Amino acid sequence: MVKLKSTASAAPVASPPSRPDTLSPDSRPDMSRDARTITLPPGATLGILGGGQLGRMTALAAARLGYRSHVYCADADEPAAQVAAAATVGSFDDWNQLARFAAAVDVATLEWENIPLDAVVWVGARVTLRPGPRALAVAQDRRAEKAFTNRLGIATAPWRPVGSAAELALAATEIKGPTILKAARMGYDGKGQRRLEAGFDAVEAWSRLGTDAAVLEAVVDFASEISVIVARDQSGTIACYPAVENQHANHVLSRTIAPARLPAVLAAEAERVAARIATGLEIIGLLAVEMFVTPAGEILVNELAPRPHNSGHWTIDACPTSQFEQLVRAVCGLPLGSVDPIADAVMDNLLGVEAERWPALMAEPGVRLHLYGKQEMRPGRKMGHVTRLYPRGHTPDIGGR
Repeated sequence: MVKLKSTASAAPVASPPSRPDTLSPDSRPDMSRDARTITLPPGATLGILGGGQLGRMTALAAARLGYRSHVYCADADEPAAQVAAAATVGSFDDWNQLARFAAAVDVATLEWENIPLDAVVWVGARVTLRPGPRALAVAQDRRAEKAFTNRLGIATAPWRPVGSAAELALAATEIKGPTILKAARMGYDGKGQRRLEAGFDAVEAWSRLGTDAAVLEAVVDFASEISVIVARDQSGTIACYPAVENQHANHVLSRTIAPARLPAVLAAEAERVAARIATGLEIIGLLAVEMFVTPAGEILVNELAPRPHNSGHWTIDACPTSQFEQLVRAVCGLPLGSVDPIADAVMDNLLGVEAERWPALMAEPGVRLHLYGKQEMRPGRKMGHVTRLYPRGHTPDIGGR
């Protein structure tokens, strides 16, 4: 594998673009590269910003289609770098390394929505990058994400933007009942969140969150948590995977049941919502839309992720086209593949030391085991997953883990 590293003699490149934090979610930046119609032949190089397990599975899917993958990551032993044809090692504020990466690939995508937006703009100015900065500007900030979703006429839990302890106290008078205070940026798997009960101390709660921007939202009394992964290609064609049911442990996805145990009308509505948001964001690639289903049958959008998603890992074994291959197809200008499952599935994450069960799991008939190549086991860290398949319409009545 080729490893490219910074050297003291490397020629400097121009200064980074002006901070794109001012990029409005509704603005239309120069999308000339992103909007180009391309069809990349086998042998072309797909660039992947980020070196985690999502990048790893994307690189493996790209290899099946005859593409090379070139990963940009912080360490040469990250999961995606282990399986890619090449890796550029650098930080997301290393403009020399980012420019080298962009020059070495034919098209680029990302495996994580929290890559700094200025790095995304920097790379996108040099090579076709999908999704582009506009989708990232929305997905990286919960205030923009919820406002954008609501402007499309799609419901979320009641929420208010918060920028100080005083604003938090005011928001609490407008949203009745228990609430959750969430940092506007960088929160995932329950990080950067605090549940607040009536009568909480706004100064103390704001201080403990440790941010300058947040949202306060109502706690939702939901019957289930679901998600839909939708693909959209450069011509605007949409393909939705079936809605799936997600179960969490300590704010981390533990199990996904595919398809979700929902009435057909609600499953169809969830897919419609996901497709509407993907179209509104002009996604080229994938968008995962996490939603709550209330006891009354209302669907509320919770979060967006313009990338492959943990709740879509079951598609590797249960669909003709996995979410990872679908991403490669969309980004490289190929026709979208079939999203019709060949089996029902239950996917369980292997968190921390659960991955040590790999010998027993490999001995279990029919189990599909996927390990991510991570060396350090930590509580709650996603080390791999297993998928069990069942005949269509015969998923067992399975509860939480």
